[in-house]
Amino acid sequence: MINQIKTIGIVGGGQLGMMMIPYAKRLGLRVVVLDPSADCPASQYIDKNDLIVAPFSNKEKYKELAKKSDVITYEFEHIDAGILSEISDSSIKGSKNVFPSAITLKLIQDKLVQKQVLENQKIPVPKFEEVNRLEEIYAYYDKHKKPFFLKSRKGGYDGKGNYHVKSREDIEVGFNQLKHPLMIEELADFEKEVSVIATRGRDGKIVVYPISENVHENSILDTTTVPANVSETMRKKIGEIAVRTLNCFSGVGTFCVELFYNEKKGEVSVNEVAPRVHNSGHYTIEACRTSQFENHIRAICGLPLGSTEMIVPACIMKNVIGHDDGKAQFVGIEKGYEIEGVNAHIYGKIDTKKGRKMGHFTVTGASTKEVQEKLKKVDIECNGVN
Repeated sequence: MINQIKTIGIVGGGQLGMMMIPYAKRLGLRVVVLDPSADCPASQYIDKNDLIVAPFSNKEKYKELAKKSDVITYEFEHIDAGILSEISDSSIKGSKNVFPSAITLKLIQDKLVQKQVLENQKIPVPKFEEVNRLEEIYAYYDKHKKPFFLKSRKGGYDGKGNYHVKSREDIEVGFNQLKHPLMIEELADFEKEVSVIATRGRDGKIVVYPISENVHENSILDTTTVPANVSETMRKKIGEIAVRTLNCFSGVGTFCVELFYNEKKGEVSVNEVAPRVHNSGHYTIEACRTSQFENHIRAICGLPLGSTEMIVPACIMKNVIGHDDGKAQFVGIEKGYEIEGVNAHIYGKIDTKKGRKMGHFTVTGASTKEVQEKLKKVDIECNGVN
């Protein structure tokens, strides 16, 4: 299979796409990227002629990517699933494999449909409801008399597209602020949020990474700790639900299943599914025998998947988030590198904005306690300089 592939096409040149590229290059493969920005992170790793600069709405540029590629993948889900479906239609001359499948992408893009698929397969999810009119939201609130999330069904990420309705007065504000169509989702009663990264190969084999424990700040992932501090009983339950969730969606490549769990109640529910490599899987670069990015490239190329076992006892990944607007300037890397087990990943974004992911770093060690103590000493930040 690998000898039939010379070029990989990636839709999206952000940090996730960027981190795939070295693993493709290691196999001697060319990478072509479609992205709206000429200075996207992936541009640092490919030839200028291999970057197609165009909006994700430009169907002709998707076709250009397909012509230049032997196989296509993507780094985030808010793209044109319709054109990817056309590109992968085997009845059309010159069609190309798209991984994960365009069908799966379309299902997952719509949060309501995603939840319906899971619910139909008896996967536990927070209660949800489709809403189209303002009156329906008022009726829901009057019936339940408790806060909930009003969500855009498409396009949301890092808290964008969500509105926390705490009172009846919030409803119209959220309705006017969010992109329609909308859905309601109840607030999950959880103690912690965890995620499970898994990769499916072309042969159907699935490899699963250790469960990671996530902490968010302002709806943006702050830290991921591995291994997660969960009981063996809950570990087994989370793992089983994650694999069942993955089996709800076809497609080759790396996926992420985000879950809520409540140890006291013994409950686990699925928050979201991402058909791609994921922020909470960045720890795998330093902490696992085969990273999520390498296994994704192996999978779409038809290669056997690598071991997901940890090669260090413990790891914490911390995102470097922009504090303000301006030209990006990083501080604290020198001091951070004085500590054994610290590795920084800077994405090469020229401008920083408040809340923008600018990089991440990992801290590894002999135990979670040791890693937590190391983390307290690391202060890598990104500031904006005007």
